[in-house]
Amino acid sequence: MPYFEREGIRFHYVDEGEGMSFIFQHGLGGDVQQTADVFETQAGIRFVSMECRGHGDTRPVGDEGAFTFNHFADDVIALMDSLEIEQAVVGGISMGAGAALNMALRYPARVKGLVLSRPAWLDATMPDNLRVLIEVARYIRQYGAAAGLEHFQQTAIYQAILAEAPDVAKSVLGQFTHPRAEETVVKLERMPQDAPCADRAAWAGIGVPTLVLGNHVDPMHPYAMAEVLAAGIPNARLRELASKSVDKARHVQEVRQFIGEFLREVLMQN
Repeated sequence: MPYFEREGIRFHYVDEGEGMSFIFQHGLGGDVQQTADVFETQAGIRFVSMECRGHGDTRPVGDEGAFTFNHFADDVIALMDSLEIEQAVVGGISMGAGAALNMALRYPARVKGLVLSRPAWLDATMPDNLRVLIEVARYIRQYGAAAGLEHFQQTAIYQAILAEAPDVAKSVLGQFTHPRAEETVVKLERMPQDAPCADRAAWAGIGVPTLVLGNHVDPMHPYAMAEVLAAGIPNARLRELASKSVDKARHVQEVRQFIGEFLREVLMQN
């Protein structure tokens, strides 16, 4: 798979298909496999997904101060420049949705459509739904990844997530078992302390077609956040997904379906 370099970091990405570019970014702790799993190849669409700083095979970690939504969006713009992509539909899952929203606000000329799947940030830092990640980082720092996992599983915060949404609990534990958990722990410390934008009033200026995907039974990605985003962005469409913790196969199928329909609509408009 290809790489490009920026600020001393070698970014890993995928670039498949031909046609209208769709740049789809993963969530916190994820990689390009996460985005590829919920994208269905279709004619006329070029699928691009990049592993952010501190994720996947993008190395080294680089400046810890660059773990912000502004920097993550700038990295995607740099990739677009390197690939000579002038404009694209941009989107993402969770943290990736935040980066896509940041791009739409700061680089509107580069964005022709927006896909926000399971948003976890709005315009405030340290949202309650993400405080668990700060705890995960603290346990990794204090005990190391392996021992931190054992200690964390005994906490009330983990037990509450496990009882409500087993798939989310599995994802949280994955932050400990990732091969680079200790090396890249900064991402869990820094990203919850940032936000895609400082004022949701700015969303009213987004003038491109927008798809917002949300699901219930997901304490880290509250459906209410998807509702707020869809209400604040002009002409946004909100679609409800099956919860991953209830029916993961149906969840994946619906993400593929809704994104595929949206991309075909945008493609027909251009």
